[in-house]
Amino acid sequence: MPITTQEIERRMTHFETVCRDKGIKRTHQRIEIFREVAQAEDHPDAEQIFQRVQKRMPTVSLDTVYRTLWLLHELGLVITLHSGRERTHFDANLEKHHHFVCEHCGFTRDFHCSDLDRIRLPDVLKNFGKVKTAQVEARGLCKACLLKK
Repeated sequence: MPITTQEIERRMTHFETVCRDKGIKRTHQRIEIFREVAQAEDHPDAEQIFQRVQKRMPTVSLDTVYRTLWLLHELGLVITLHSGRERTHFDANLEKHHHFVCEHCGFTRDFHCSDLDRIRLPDVLKNFGKVKTAQVEARGLCKACLLKK
């Protein structure tokens, strides 16, 4: 389901609040980089975000995009996903959700499932440390890749 305008506005307001509370400057570049992640459904990596933002801001550098994305991560404004392609993807959806990932092309989308939200984690995880969050990642082939085969 597409991200609504209201949800993007909510994410932008949260971004502004967190930056203000933490004393982080809301530069035009930071705003546009966060906006790109906030409105993206495809969980883009840094290079994809750079290409999209550069269309609106030709002077933005790839280094600025990388530094901003990791700042946003440190501030808790985005989460990261790691694909089998060894690239970090960024997601501004901080609500409880899960992911579908295409193992062929990397297509990634959020999905919600209350049954998965209620999964009881095994006690063995306590041996590793304290779990803060858990998400299910369903991997397979997307519709487009299935049609190609």
